[in-house]
Amino acid sequence: MSERMDQGKFETVLDSVARQLALEAQEKPFPNSGDFEQRTRELLSERGGDQMKVDFDPHPHVFPDICLGQYGVEVKFTAKDTWRSVANSVFESSRNEDVQHVYILFGKMGGAPEVRWGHYESCVMHVRTSHVPRFEVEMYPESSLFERFGITYEEFHRSDPEQKMNYVRQYARARLKPGERLWWLEEKSESEHTLPLQVRLYMHLPQDEKRALRAEAALLCPQVVKPSRSRNKYNDTVMYLITRHGVLCPQARDLFSAGSVALRTDETRGGNYVERALRDIESEMRNAAERLEAAAFVEYWGYDVPKERRIAEWLKQADMLARDWRPSGVLFQRRRFD
Repeated sequence: MSERMDQGKFETVLDSVARQLALEAQEKPFPNSGDFEQRTRELLSERGGDQMKVDFDPHPHVFPDICLGQYGVEVKFTAKDTWRSVANSVFESSRNEDVQHVYILFGKMGGAPEVRWGHYESCVMHVRTSHVPRFEVEMYPESSLFERFGITYEEFHRSDPEQKMNYVRQYARARLKPGERLWWLEEKSESEHTLPLQVRLYMHLPQDEKRALRAEAALLCPQVVKPSRSRNKYNDTVMYLITRHGVLCPQARDLFSAGSVALRTDETRGGNYVERALRDIESEMRNAAERLEAAAFVEYWGYDVPKERRIAEWLKQADMLARDWRPSGVLFQRRRFD
């Protein structure tokens, strides 16, 4: 596209294209997104004249869909009666770097068919925190996601992946409901924010892995020492295993209060099974305190402490949560932590 077309003129052309698409949709709704995008390209080519050179055979994964020099149009389509849609990955690895101004053109075929356009930055209103976080867009939302981030869209785009993920984490954590956890904790780039594709059952894991996972879960979730009748005492441990390791534990008592874990070192029945189960994995809990990243403690405790103080801090928390027994009086007695 020639640089002679200023932004105001481009938006006038885009407005004309949207009106024409709406008229055609009201006469006969577009059947699918491919037809809608193709017609959008045709109209942009017709109404932009020599100043718009539309590529009718673009790379299938380029962002935005239609690149016109410094201007770009991301085309969204839905057969439903909604102005909301999932958009591109927050990492924008396929973004055309020639594009300086990104627009969205949205065709809504449900209800009364309509077509609208807007500035992409203003329409991004949410980020869906799946294994690859993706923006969600909506025409004319109350506020944009970037306003809540406190930066512009272009500033976010220029940020490196770790910086982007920091914004996304803060946003996601602020929206968590009680008992909910993020699907990731570590501060890593896009390719590493994935879970195993196949969820594994806890009871089928080898014993050494079970012990390591129970130790991590116990350390991060000291509420396991609560009385047996306490509600939701194992919720965080089960959530930790599934969200962090992709491991499903259908029976939470298998982790700490079942005889299979409490009687491993002493087959005598009775007593405090949770205490006995924790004493059996003290070594693994010490190892977990050394190797787990700070973000895990911030996520589950709300703060981090130095590695050498984590067991002592866990004991303090456990003492406040336990009833009828004092964890610091019976656990980790082979080394002083005070």
